[in-house]
Amino acid sequence: MDPVLNGMQVAIVVTDGFEQSELTEPKKALEQAGATTAIVSNKFDKVQGYNHDQKADEFTVDLLLTEADPMEFHAVLLPGGEINAAQLRNIPEAQRFIQGIDEEQKPIAVICHGAWLLVSAGLVEGRTLTSYPTLQDEIRSAGGNWVDQAAVTEGNLISSRTPDDLPAFSEAMVEAISNKMRAHLRGTPDENAVGLASS
Repeated sequence: MDPVLNGMQVAIVVTDGFEQSELTEPKKALEQAGATTAIVSNKFDKVQGYNHDQKADEFTVDLLLTEADPMEFHAVLLPGGEINAAQLRNIPEAQRFIQGIDEEQKPIAVICHGAWLLVSAGLVEGRTLTSYPTLQDEIRSAGGNWVDQAAVTEGNLISSRTPDDLPAFSEAMVEAISNKMRAHLRGTPDENAVGLASS
């Protein structure tokens, strides 16, 4: 993959219980495209990944949510996993971080149950997105437009449904971040241009 994201800093926000493939595969795609990633969590030291309902690997936490500054990142990845997402949506620091990212119109890539944080942070009203199918009623109740597609890009939001959609999700995520970066570098004065922090 061409290093189209050189210099980009991407936060991966998780707590224990995330779906491991939804972290590792997009992370790999981001890094192959030249981005630097950081696992951001409320947990000290390590976070626990899962393969569905079975414990998998532990991953080193790079930065605590209490210390994370949205202005230091160019985009964020929100993996799913029901255990992870159910906890993360109730963490005030996670809500504030994702609200800060969205306020700057930086790309937010979210898959599966990860969309719960968007709902709890008040970020789905008037927006079109997808998610794990069981979240569709909650997304619609929060004012969002839920669609059943492998990957959906609208503005700064890139969303996807399940691990089966990871190839489409990773491709859409890298493309969206690259497009935002190019728009910023060109100084494109449109609503889709992303605010990028200096590296």
